[in-house]
Amino acid sequence: MDKGQAVDAMVHGKGKYGLIRDPEDFQTGIYDKPLPCFGCGIGWFSFLFGFLCPPMWFYATILYFGNYYRKDPRERAGLGASAIAALVCSVGVLIIAAILLLKKSPSLYL
Repeated sequence: MDKGQAVDAMVHGKGKYGLIRDPEDFQTGIYDKPLPCFGCGIGWFSFLFGFLCPPMWFYATILYFGNYYRKDPRERAGLGASAIAALVCSVGVLIIAAILLLKKSPSLYL
């Protein structure tokens, strides 16, 4: 035997090579678990579902400004998209409301 090699398999650290970690001892990371809401995340789910129920965009906007994406950075894009959709929806509602109010009361033109 060469000098410096372990005689017994139970003695570690004396050989040239050592096992770094056991392949069965797999630790899951933060990005290995699936996102909630059918795997697409709360932000994208709110964005898509917001076309049927626009208050979902405002819910996701509250989560976005509340820094919910710090728990999982993968949520940031969907929450941001929902915040933009909420802004566009709000501007559209304000324009429609202004047009309807001006149409009903012609005395405002004078």
